[in-house]
Amino acid sequence: MFLVVGLGNPGQRYAATRHNIGFAALDQLAQGVDWRQKFQGEFAPIELAGSKLTLLKPLTFMNESGQSVGPAAKFFKVEPRDIIVVHDELDLPLGTVRIKLGGGDAGHNGLRSLRAHLSTGEFIRIRLGIGRPPPTFRGDIADYVLQGFPLADEEAANLMVEEAAAAVRLIVVSGLPPAMNTVNQRK
Repeated sequence: MFLVVGLGNPGQRYAATRHNIGFAALDQLAQGVDWRQKFQGEFAPIELAGSKLTLLKPLTFMNESGQSVGPAAKFFKVEPRDIIVVHDELDLPLGTVRIKLGGGDAGHNGLRSLRAHLSTGEFIRIRLGIGRPPPTFRGDIADYVLQGFPLADEEAANLMVEEAAAAVRLIVVSGLPPAMNTVNQRK
């Protein structure tokens, strides 16, 4: 049993922003599935290659994602090492997808909240590169992540969403080390 968490913010205002790319990846996995409300979020049980997964989109806003994930993990009796978190990553170039186990939060408040509510950072992460703002950007990091992708970057963002869904499938079917070897070696 895996708990697959997409990080993002609730509401139409944030739907197509860089910060919500984790939600978009879960929507890709859950095509045709009805979402239910619980755990201060939306969840959907699915089956993938004979394995049971629960998809979860916390609706607590990014900075409090752990308030949703902690109770869901407890309810489904999922250990942190069986939680897959899909999230935006400033420190990776746009279009880059990487898988890792554990690590710090690198200033990502959603990850910080998960670490606090799970009492560990030892969960699987699918990191989706959104890149850092260009030098000409006016505003702070929060302004940047809460903007949509410019038209020129939409194709790369859409491909990243598809690759993130494929990475989840690969982890479930092949296990974490083979999935990391495959995904992390892609250029």
